[in-house]
Amino acid sequence: MSDPRLRNLKVKTGVVRRLYKEKISYEKELEKERGKLTGMRQKGEDEYRVKKQEEVVQECLMMIPNCKIRLSNAWTDLKTSIDAEPGFSNTDEYREATKVLNEVEPNLR
Repeated sequence: MSDPRLRNLKVKTGVVRRLYKEKISYEKELEKERGKLTGMRQKGEDEYRVKKQEEVVQECLMMIPNCKIRLSNAWTDLKTSIDAEPGFSNTDEYREATKVLNEVEPNLR
């Protein structure tokens, strides 16, 4: 892998993979915190604690769109790089990048 274009492709693939995992993590955290908030309301917990939990949920909600934008931009960048280097289609880096693109694409919308 002495070609810098292959290294660049590998790095971009890693970025897309990391951002995708980050997005999934934020979505799971949001569901967990929403569940916690619902439980607190059902139990009739102190209004201050409920209010603080609502703030936690709002913070989670703010992180998801930001992560989606970064993921979309990284995905587009990787797709552009792959399209620009069709001569590398027989390399492991190219196949891995294509696999990651196909895995992430349905979740961009």
